[in-house]
Amino acid sequence: MSFSPFPEENDNAHEGSITLTDDKGRSLECYIEHSLEVDGQEYVLLLPVDSPVEIFSWQGEDEEEEAVLVEDDSIIEQIFSTAQAVLSEQNLTLKNTAYALTVAGDLPPVEESELFTLEIEDEEADLEPEQLQLLASFYDEHQEYAIYTPLDPLLFFARIAKTGEPELLSPEEFRKVQPLLEEHLFNEVE
Repeated sequence: MSFSPFPEENDNAHEGSITLTDDKGRSLECYIEHSLEVDGQEYVLLLPVDSPVEIFSWQGEDEEEEAVLVEDDSIIEQIFSTAQAVLSEQNLTLKNTAYALTVAGDLPPVEESELFTLEIEDEEADLEPEQLQLLASFYDEHQEYAIYTPLDPLLFFARIAKTGEPELLSPEEFRKVQPLLEEHLFNEVE
């Protein structure tokens, strides 16, 4: 969900913060980038306070080598302390937060030589390639891993429940309300 109708100079216009919690009890502190009401329901556009990261493993040989996103929680748990140690050398703190791994600290400046373009194959959606910046790489049990941060912001859409807690929209719910949300957001930004 990386759709952002906001100009970059709006980066410091956060309306407050809110915490998302996943079904494992992990939390993710987010800035409220935008809040709007549609048909009596309050929706919020959220940006994580810390920078999201993705860990890839390199699979295959030489020319055929490809980056594979590590999504298995048991592998993440196994390599987490090594990844944390490698990132701490750059004064970054790796966190296993809800919905995404994140790092706290100042990211290094973007260098063209450290960029990786991830082609996303999805037959239902025509997705743009994602650009990622390499933060660190390491080996664990003879397997090479690389930690990247996306250049585009990771945004979440949530509804505010009657309890006041944010509930992340499922992909199906997001597709249903996306046209309404975009219309309201673009009208308010203009």
